[in-house]
Amino acid sequence: MKFILIGKKSSTAAIAFALCALAAGPAAAQGQPQRGGQGQVIQAPVDAKVLAQVRIPVSHANIHSGPSTGNEVLVLAAKGTVMPMVGRRGEWLLVQLAPEMRKTGILMRWYNNETSGWVHDSMVEFLTPEPKPGAN
Repeated sequence: MKFILIGKKSSTAAIAFALCALAAGPAAAQGQPQRGGQGQVIQAPVDAKVLAQVRIPVSHANIHSGPSTGNEVLVLAAKGTVMPMVGRRGEWLLVQLAPEMRKTGILMRWYNNETSGWVHDSMVEFLTPEPKPGAN
């Protein structure tokens, strides 16, 4: 690490700024509770009703263990992967994971044989219309 000597006033201000930044710690993502990288794992019931079919239109999408970026990534779903959506929580979709994804996706932490995961709705396109809230 190299130290550069600068004027007394500016170096004092730089040190004060650096100390404030260290004291504040890492900032949490806006709108997301800070959980130290481990959010609550939420799985779909085995008999969950399929609400819609979604496809990954981008190069890959993170499938998380819960509806937050603070949850672990289970698998990276490849472009073109089609998954049944069985739930929604805000902007997060609960999707069922097929065992074939172990061959087509990039495994990150999928060693508990999870049958579902969460993907942000900005990372998918709907192949079938999503039901309107409150519709039975």
